Amino acid sequence: MKKVIGKKEYNTETATMLKRFTYGFWGDPTGYEEQLYQTPDGLYFVYVCGGETSPYPTEDIQRLAKTKVSEWLDAH
Repeated sequence: MKKVIGKKEYNTETATMLKRFTYGFWGDPTGYEEQLYQTPDGLYFVYVCGGETSPYPTEDIQRLAKTKVSEWLDAH
C-alpha cells in the first residue's frame, strides 16, 4: 500500500517492516493487524488493517514520529 501524507510518500513495498502485531485470528470481525515500517529516508509509519468491527475496518497508513517508536514497540 502507498499513501502520501504531508508531501511524503509512505510505501509498504519500499519500506522495511520492523515489527508486526496481530490481534485475533483470520476472519475475526474484531481482529486487526498493525505493522511498523521504516522508510529508506528514516521515517516511520504503521500500516493497519482489520475486520469490519475492529479499530481499523479499512486498511490505512499512519505516520509515526521517531519519538513515538519506542512507545509503540513497548505497547506491542
